[in-house]
Amino acid sequence: MDTHKISPPKHASLKPVHHAPPADHTGSPAKKVKVEKSQHSHGHVKKEKHKHHKHHDKHSKHEKRDKMAKPSSKPAVVNSTGHVKKEPVTPIKRKPIISESESEDDLPLALLRAQMQEEQNPPVAKAAVKQEGGVSASEDDVPLAHLAKKLATPPKLSARDSLKQEAHPVTPEPSKQKTPHSSASKPPPAATKSSEKPSKKQPEATSPAKKPGVKRKKSQDHESDNDEEFKPKKPKGTPVAPSRGKSAAAAAIGSKRGKAAVKKETATPPTKGGRKKKEETKEEVWKWWEETPHPAGVKWLTLEHKGPYFAPPYEPLPEHVRFFYAGQPMALSLGAEEAGGFFAKMLDHDYTKKEVFCRNFFTDWRKEMTREEAMAITDFEKCDFSEIHQFYKERSEERKAMSKEEKAKLKAENEKILEEYGWAIIDGHRQRIGNFKTEPPSLFRGRGDHPKQGRIKKRIEAEDVMINIGKGATVPEPPAGHKWKTVQHDNKVTWLASWSENIQGQIKYVMLNPTSRLKGEKDWAKYETARKLKDIVEKIREQYRADWKSKEMKVRQRAVAVYFIDILALRAGNEKDADESADTVGCCSLRVEHLTLHEEMDGKEHVVEFDFLGKDSIRYYNRMSVEKQVFKNIGLFMKDKVPGDDLFDRLTTATLNKHLSELMEGLTAKVFRTFNASRTLQDQLDELTEEDDTTPAKLLSYNRANRAVAILCNHQRAPPKTFDQQMSNLQEKIQAKEDAIAECRDEIKALRREVKTSKDAKSTKKLDSKKKQLLKLEEQLHKLELQATDKQENKEIALGTSKLNYLDPRISVAWCKKWGVGVEKVYNKSQREKFAWAIDMADEDFVF
Repeated sequence: MDTHKISPPKHASLKPVHHAPPADHTGSPAKKVKVEKSQHSHGHVKKEKHKHHKHHDKHSKHEKRDKMAKPSSKPAVVNSTGHVKKEPVTPIKRKPIISESESEDDLPLALLRAQMQEEQNPPVAKAAVKQEGGVSASEDDVPLAHLAKKLATPPKLSARDSLKQEAHPVTPEPSKQKTPHSSASKPPPAATKSSEKPSKKQPEATSPAKKPGVKRKKSQDHESDNDEEFKPKKPKGTPVAPSRGKSAAAAAIGSKRGKAAVKKETATPPTKGGRKKKEETKEEVWKWWEETPHPAGVKWLTLEHKGPYFAPPYEPLPEHVRFFYAGQPMALSLGAEEAGGFFAKMLDHDYTKKEVFCRNFFTDWRKEMTREEAMAITDFEKCDFSEIHQFYKERSEERKAMSKEEKAKLKAENEKILEEYGWAIIDGHRQRIGNFKTEPPSLFRGRGDHPKQGRIKKRIEAEDVMINIGKGATVPEPPAGHKWKTVQHDNKVTWLASWSENIQGQIKYVMLNPTSRLKGEKDWAKYETARKLKDIVEKIREQYRADWKSKEMKVRQRAVAVYFIDILALRAGNEKDADESADTVGCCSLRVEHLTLHEEMDGKEHVVEFDFLGKDSIRYYNRMSVEKQVFKNIGLFMKDKVPGDDLFDRLTTATLNKHLSELMEGLTAKVFRTFNASRTLQDQLDELTEEDDTTPAKLLSYNRANRAVAILCNHQRAPPKTFDQQMSNLQEKIQAKEDAIAECRDEIKALRREVKTSKDAKSTKKLDSKKKQLLKLEEQLHKLELQATDKQENKEIALGTSKLNYLDPRISVAWCKKWGVGVEKVYNKSQREKFAWAIDMADEDFVF
């Protein structure tokens, strides 16, 4: 049975009124009542007079009373929403209604003032205006006992009247003069069957004399708005706070539309730190690429952050964990103990078996010792870290064996740290920070056979850190007892904090996450610059070919170097990380010993053999047939030089990039590398992708195109330790699938013979089912074989580096859209967030 919410009456007075304290929920009236010029000298309070709407329901028990109301003679007014706006009707004076209790507390205190004014001035009807939220200006105009009685036995409405009241609830505006209820107010809705059952959640209307047998509604969804005057309804699990300046009951009062809106907003509230809020934050995408870019050189306009999160302080070892020297336990100072623990943690690692690693550690460790300790500990071979190693190993095992509750607690702590330090506000938008934690002190490892491996990386303190933040923003608080090295407000750089590490003096930065605007803009600009290069690359090639015959040796060397960078995608050189001092080289730093010339090799003429260590100490080995003039020039450059001499002795990276920038604005050796990588991917995808291929086959084509780029850029890797086992497992799956296919084919042959002899419909149906099963098995086998081929081809090739740093993501996105391959098949979630700008702007027609 339908029930309808009726807006509560809104009272006339706009003046502040001191209300009588309502009775408590036990039924006891308030003891003291403060009356503001509303009490007669004889101490009696007049009863309230009511007026009601006319109702079409002839069975309503209030029918006679309703018919006494006079309709307004004024024409109907249509409001802005197109609904008819009803005018209030001048009330008819009638005998007061006697409530269940004769207590004066049951009657409205404000009524006395209205009646006193009525005796002096006849009441004048005023236009009713909707008040926001349907909140009454006075809450004591209705006797509580009378209201409870009305709620218990409300008049019935016709279906038509109920629908009208639900669609157009009328709520009169309070006027300066208090009047009895206007005819614009609606009576409570008809009671339903559910209303006969007492509610556990809603308390009885507070009345001095509680009528026995009165039952309240149980339905929460169809309660009268007047019920909320006693207790505001709350959505499940979500408390509704009252509006400022209003009581909780008044804040809960409203029209049906208003209540529905509140329900919608509070059904799943984004509470602070709650799951809903986090999901909304993650889903929010700032389409910065659609906004007007900042002026040239300006990276941001406003910037706020909390600074870096420092590594926790060192915790001393328990007394039973000891260091031994020459077989005897020896107590160490706090600094020496911490540094010794760095080495003890790595006893199981191959690094601690390397002589250079142990030598570098021992040298730095002695600097952390006290004078007495340094004099006593002179031979590294006599140092025994076994107990310390065992202690840290046990702690590691304990962390792995933590209970679910302990892991959840640790996760919550980390999330709290992330929430405080892992976000920055840039130009009013919340952006993730990439590396907001300072690196804890440890032993330096380096890449490859780094000569400084084993040295101690010291703890970073606030005194080492420079803070970069927006002007007017709150400067982050350093740890207690510390202060920042300096604070600056430079909006032409993208880092938030920086410091220098002690191994090579390299500057470390706190930067925004790759998904941020600053990183995205940088990537977008990089790929756009590479796209511009394709328009002039042939002109540049013509120029360096002409310069091969230049009379000036510097020009010849520069021309050959540009040729190597263009064709072989070599790095310019001198670009290695500052923490690296290994013998790694690039194009401009090649030495004579890194090249070997062959007039003829493997059936090719003018072959140059390259063999050197590139970035990250990755060996670059390649044999390439070059043009005859290049071959002659290399021989000329090598003439009268020893193996350790520079091949391009009249060229540096700076002079090379300066020359390139004169050819095109923003052109560097790295732009050439990005251009060749992206162009290679585009060409390979166009050549390898077939329209009729399955999705796995198309993905294999994509990976092969990516692999061609990785080979061009020398993105190699060591084979994974589990590679052989993975391939073995894959071959077992392939063999099992082949056996299943053979068995299925045998069953199909048998079923064909059965169908031929019996011509049974059941056998025919079974044969069709087996044929479908065979097709499915063959498809699965094909997918496994493609997977095995792809894995084998990628054994020593790293596809990720080129995909993230050298390939324009719009090429991959356009390929996916063109051939119906999901972008998630090519980019994982974090990569899709990083390249959100490309996914949004690239369509299937994009070409690099």
